[in-house]
Amino acid sequence: MRVGHGYDAHPFVAGDASGRTLVLGGVRFRGERPLVGHSDADVVAHAVIDAMLSAAGLGDIGTHFPDSDARWRDADSIEMLGQVSALLAEHGWLLANADCTVICDRPMISPHRDQMQELLSGAAGGPVTVCGKRTEGLGNADGIVAHAVALLTVGGEQLATPVGGSGDR
Repeated sequence: MRVGHGYDAHPFVAGDASGRTLVLGGVRFRGERPLVGHSDADVVAHAVIDAMLSAAGLGDIGTHFPDSDARWRDADSIEMLGQVSALLAEHGWLLANADCTVICDRPMISPHRDQMQELLSGAAGGPVTVCGKRTEGLGNADGIVAHAVALLTVGGEQLATPVGGSGDR
């Protein structure tokens, strides 16, 4: 087994959003301030991608999806996660589970958690859980942050998907 940690942060778009939509865990949040990024700026999917790549020792998101490459402009991060899952499988790795904590005051994560988990798990090839946390007044007005951890196994069995959790928003 191998464990990896992933982190991502993107600032909110300042001024005109130019038709962008906030995307977290593959879910579109219409009416919320979108994030700046080369792809769709999905901090949740990006943190999970980095955690999986880290655990496998295969670099990071910038190695595989550089923002200097026009192919990844406005790319769907759930599709990128699926590509990472396939890459890991080619190297003999299986996602046992991943967990991602999203740190933001808006939007509320809990009403969308099940859909996020379904989209992320489908693309990642194993169970992915999501937890939303507020800053409790410490401030996060400039963007959204996500941390993820992933556990990979070699030719092993996936772990059962954990059930809910307390303290989620």
